[in-house]
Amino acid sequence: MFTTGAESLLLQAREIRDEELGKLCTRVCALLQKEDWGPDALDALRRLFLIVSATKYSRRLGKPCVALLQSTLCSPACPEQLQLLCAAVLREMAPSDSLSLSCDHIQNTRQLGLVASVLLAQGDQQQVRSLGQRVLKVLESRQPEGPSLRHLLPVVSKVTSLAPDALHEEQTRALSKRLGDWLRYASVQQGVAHSSGGFFSTPRARQLGPVTEVDGAVATDFFTVLSTGQRFTEDQWLNVQAFSMLRAWLLDSEPGGSGAPDADDKSELEGSTRSVLSATSTASHLLPPQEWLREKAFEYCQRLLEQSNRRALRKADSDLQKACLVEAVLVLDVLCRQDPSFLYRTLSCLKALHTRLRGDPAWVRALLPVAQFFLHHGEAAAVDADAVYQHLFSRIPAEHFHSPMLAFEFVQFCRDSLPLFGRNLGVLRTSFPNLFKFLAWNSPPLTSDFVALLPSLVDAGTAVEMLHLLLDLPCLTAALDLQLRSLQAASERPPWDVSIRAPGCLEAFRDSQAQGLFQHLLRAQASGTVERLTPLYRLLQPLAGCARVVQCAEAVPTLLRAFFSAVTQIADGALASQLALLLLERSDSLYQVPGYEAGVHRVLSSQFPALCKLHPPLVVEHAKELLEFVGGPRSGGHVLTSVVWAIGEYLSVSWDRRCTVEQINNFFEALEALLFEVTQSRPSTTLPKCPPQVITVLMTTLTKLASRSQDLIPRVSLLLSKMRSLAQSPATGSMPGEEDAGAVRTRATELLNLLKMPSVAQFVFTPSVEVSEPRYHRDTNTALPLVLRTVSRLVEREAGLLPG
Repeated sequence: MFTTGAESLLLQAREIRDEELGKLCTRVCALLQKEDWGPDALDALRRLFLIVSATKYSRRLGKPCVALLQSTLCSPACPEQLQLLCAAVLREMAPSDSLSLSCDHIQNTRQLGLVASVLLAQGDQQQVRSLGQRVLKVLESRQPEGPSLRHLLPVVSKVTSLAPDALHEEQTRALSKRLGDWLRYASVQQGVAHSSGGFFSTPRARQLGPVTEVDGAVATDFFTVLSTGQRFTEDQWLNVQAFSMLRAWLLDSEPGGSGAPDADDKSELEGSTRSVLSATSTASHLLPPQEWLREKAFEYCQRLLEQSNRRALRKADSDLQKACLVEAVLVLDVLCRQDPSFLYRTLSCLKALHTRLRGDPAWVRALLPVAQFFLHHGEAAAVDADAVYQHLFSRIPAEHFHSPMLAFEFVQFCRDSLPLFGRNLGVLRTSFPNLFKFLAWNSPPLTSDFVALLPSLVDAGTAVEMLHLLLDLPCLTAALDLQLRSLQAASERPPWDVSIRAPGCLEAFRDSQAQGLFQHLLRAQASGTVERLTPLYRLLQPLAGCARVVQCAEAVPTLLRAFFSAVTQIADGALASQLALLLLERSDSLYQVPGYEAGVHRVLSSQFPALCKLHPPLVVEHAKELLEFVGGPRSGGHVLTSVVWAIGEYLSVSWDRRCTVEQINNFFEALEALLFEVTQSRPSTTLPKCPPQVITVLMTTLTKLASRSQDLIPRVSLLLSKMRSLAQSPATGSMPGEEDAGAVRTRATELLNLLKMPSVAQFVFTPSVEVSEPRYHRDTNTALPLVLRTVSRLVEREAGLLPG
C-alpha cells in the first residue's frame, strides 16, 4: 500500500506532459555532460525515473539523453547512486532500439551487474547468451582478493531462466559445485569492522566474533541466511545469494527440467532400503557436482528448519524466519522430485513441522508449501495427507480471509495444485464456501483467479448450492465485515464505522434468532441445503454501501458467466431444470447493493435460454412455475424477456410430446394479459416504462403460440392490429418513444403478414428439430434456403398466392 504522499507523487508523475518531460531531459543532459554528479543530478535522475516508471506505457526520451545515460552508467568514475538511477531509467525503456550497451570491457562487477540488468530487460536471446558467457568468465576467475562476485549471481539466475541453454554443461557443473561450497562452507565469523579512530586510537581492523542465531545464541553450526551479525564477509553474502537462487537453479540446470537425468533409475530405488542407505552416505567430495549441490542444499534446508524453531528477538528476524521456512520447504520439494532418495530423509521432519505450524496462527502461510509437498509425495511415501488438506481448507480461509497476501497465495496454491489433487479433489470442491470467503473479501484482485478455478470447483452435486452462494456473495462480504467488527470493542472502531451508526447490525449478528442464517452463510463446507436469506438482506442493508461490498457486487456478473460456462459442460436435464428454476426464484431475491440487481439480471437473462436449449422439455415440465413467474409481480425486463422468449421457442410438441393445447392456451392468456398490462398502464415510480424488447418479444411469442393452436390466430391478429395502431401514437400509455415505437410497429406488421398464411407461419415459427439444426442453414444443398426464399416472396405478396 502506498502512503498518501506517495500516491500524490505518482499521480503528478503520470500527468507530466511530453513538453515538461523534454525540459527535464534537457536538464539531465546538461548535468551529465558537465559530469556534475552532485545532488542536483541525483534529484533530476530521481524525478526522471519516477516519471518513466509511473505509467504502464513507455515514455520516449531523446536520443542524446539515452546516450548520456548509457555513457554515465559505463563511466568508471561515476558514483554508485547515479549509476543505479541510470540503470533503472534504462530498464524502464527496454526493450528499445536506441539502447547500445556492451559489457565486454567492464571489469567492475558491481557495474557489470547494473549493465547486465539493462541488457536482460532487452530480452534479446543472443544477447542473453553472450552476457551469460561473460559473467561466467568473471565467476571462474576465483581471485581471493579480487572483485566481489555477489553482484553477478542474480545475473546468472536470470540468464538461466531466460535462456536455459546459455551455459555449457561444464560451466553448469562448475557453478553447481561452487554454489554447494558457498552454501555449506561460508565463514561463521562476522566481518571485519574498521575502527573510526579517534584522539587516542589509530584506525585498525576489529574482529567482531562469531555470528549468532536469531534468538541471540552463538551459532554452533554452519552459516545460513538466518545467521545474524553486525557485518558480513564476502562468502557470507555469496551464501545468502546462493540460497536465493537455489530453487530456480535446481530447476533450470537440469537437462530434463525439474526431473533428474537418471530419474528412471532412481524411481526403481524408491521405497527400497538401498535408496535410504545411498542417501546417508553422500558426504564424500567425490560426488558429481549436481548431486553435491543437492546434498549441500538438503543440509542447508534442514538447518533452516531447525533455525525457524528458535524464538527471534526482532520482528524483522521473525518475518525472515517465515520467508526462509517457506523457501526451504519448496527447495526440499524440488530435491525430492529430482532425487527420490531424499524423500525418506525429509518426511519425518516435515510431519513434525506440520504439527508445529498448525497450532500457531503466525506461521499459517508456511502451511501452504508443506501441503504442496504432501500433494507431490504423499502417495509415493504411503502417507495419508487427508488431515493436512482438511485443516488447510476448513480452518485457514475461515480464520484468515482478511489477509490479502495469504488469500493470494492460497488461491494460487489451489490453481497450481489442481492436477495433483486426484482423489482429494472432493475436499477442494466441498470447501468452496470457505474459499469464497477469500473471494468475497478480496474480490478485485482474485476475480480472475476464481474465474480460472471455477471449472474445477463446479460439481453436479454442489452446483445449485454454489450458484446460491455466488448470488449471495455481496451479502457474505457484509457478514464477514460484521464478523470482524464484532471482535472489536466499540472504542476501537473508528467514528466512520457503519456499525456505530447502525448498531442494529451488530445486535442482529449476536441475536440467537439470526444466528442460524449467519451460520449458514458463514459455513465452512457445502451443506447440501439451501436457506432463504431474505431476513439477512434487511439486517445487513446498512452495510450495502460499503466500498468492499460494492466491489464484490461488481465482480459477481463475471463470476456468474464463468460458473454457467462450466456448469453447462456437466449438467444433465435434472440439473438444468433445477438451475432454471433457481434463476426465476432468485431474480427478485437479491441483496440490494447499488447497481447489483441490474448486472445480475443481464447475466441471468442470457443463461436462462441456454439452460432451456440444454434441456428443452423443462418449459413443459415446469409450466406451472413459468406461469406464476410471468403472471406475478413484474420482474426485471432482461429476465422477463428471456423467459418469454424461451416459452415461445420451446413450448411445442416438436420439443416435448407432453405439450398440450391447454398448456399453450394457458400461456397465451397469461402473456396476453402481461402485454396488455405493460402497454396500457401509465408509467410511474413503481411501474416504469416498459422496454420495447419486452413488447416485441411478447408479440412474437404470442404469434408463435397461435401458430401452434390455430384457434388463437384471430385473437392474436386482433391484438397485433391494436399494437400497430397503438404504436402510431406512442405518446399515450407506456408505449416507448417514436424510434422504439417504430420497431414495435414494424414487428407487428411482419407478424400479421405471416399469420395470413397459417401453414407457412407454423413452418417458420415451429420448425422441426432436424430442420432447426445450424448445419441446414449453411448447407446450400438442402431445401431450407429455397423454402425461406419462397416464404419471403409469399409474405411480400397477397394471401391469394397461398399454395393449396
